[in-house]
Amino acid sequence: MFIDKAKITIKAGNGGNGCVSFHRAKYVVAGGPDGGDGGRGGDIIFVADTSLATLMDFRYKKSFKAQAGNDGEKNKRSGKDGEDIVIRVPVGTIIREVESNRVMADMRLKEEQRVVAKGGRGGRGNQHFATAVRQAPRYAEKGKSGKQYEITLELKLIADAGLVGLPNAGKSTLLSMVTNATPKIADYHFTTLTPNLGIVKNKWGETFTLADIPGLIEGASDGAGLGFEFLRHIERTKVLIHVVDAAGVEGNDPIESVEKINGELYAYNEELAKRPQIIAANKMDVPEAEENFERLKKEYEPRGFKVFPISAASNVGLTELINAVREELVNYPEDIVFNEDFAEYVEPFVDKGEPFTVTKVSDDYYTIEGVGVEKMMGYTNIETEKGYAFFQKYLKDRGIIKALEDAGIEQGDTVAFCGLEFEFLPS
Repeated sequence: MFIDKAKITIKAGNGGNGCVSFHRAKYVVAGGPDGGDGGRGGDIIFVADTSLATLMDFRYKKSFKAQAGNDGEKNKRSGKDGEDIVIRVPVGTIIREVESNRVMADMRLKEEQRVVAKGGRGGRGNQHFATAVRQAPRYAEKGKSGKQYEITLELKLIADAGLVGLPNAGKSTLLSMVTNATPKIADYHFTTLTPNLGIVKNKWGETFTLADIPGLIEGASDGAGLGFEFLRHIERTKVLIHVVDAAGVEGNDPIESVEKINGELYAYNEELAKRPQIIAANKMDVPEAEENFERLKKEYEPRGFKVFPISAASNVGLTELINAVREELVNYPEDIVFNEDFAEYVEPFVDKGEPFTVTKVSDDYYTIEGVGVEKMMGYTNIETEKGYAFFQKYLKDRGIIKALEDAGIEQGDTVAFCGLEFEFLPS
């Protein structure tokens, strides 16, 4: 089964917590802090794999979570890093963040690797917080949370040229005649159900990839028929080969057929309508086709379209058509790449005056709880001089210091909040 779109959730591993520990050894009266750092959380890594052709693997497995880093240990031993998760996707897969719909990565190169969700950094142990004033810090950093996203995977075939046209115009037959592809072809009124890729090689040994995009119908850009599901596969193509039934075997007027498809391409993505387009007037072995071929030339050649008479079934006119496509590709050398415009948004800390609670647990141990306090600690790096100054100012301005003093705290008592412990030193 051909699956070209999937929605999954990815979660990088959390960083391990730093350790609070003090060196203990025989004949050592007062060992210093020796808490180790927490390990780094595992990353979510995507790899472009040429052996994959669909996103079938994501039909049932919807969630991927990397391993968390281990907590730090005593004797300055760091916790083990979490293992990364490697997710293999077909070449040409676009990774989008669902909430913003922005492109996070375009996996267009063979074996390309991209870290899409970064694991959290491990917290630092209390060995890093010892100072001349505070020689026995009883707190350590918590590990940072790993990134989590809901993402959409979209497979967009990487092809130089694409075949478009109404169902039964002869696209699959044309693909089978000029490439090594073997699409299913039969004499029935149904359309191809999956895109097909083939390699075209001319007499000079030059090659390019050609994709047969399943038949479009009127209203495809609004979701009608199969065309809407596969329109994404022509977004990378540099040249469009518009195959039209010049004989009108199905009762369709050739000019109306071309206009219908071009209207759908424009409605789906205006850029597609600007791509070089070559009209392949097919089924020229049918007598009625000659008159319509002249009509097509008269209508589209003045508008810059090249029109070629072909018969895909009898291999007539295909060499001239392929040479014309090759000439267009020479003038369009650069690959079509989807710009990666995703940027993580970090919300700045804004104190909204949330309430806090000061609790006296014992004679020398106090705790502080509150949403605002937790947010402040989440956005403040107290390891830096500027961050520590902001931390002290926040406690004073919010009235937390006064609340502690009112509760009876004294110099040297311990204050705990957000998983950290501090020694109270009144200013």
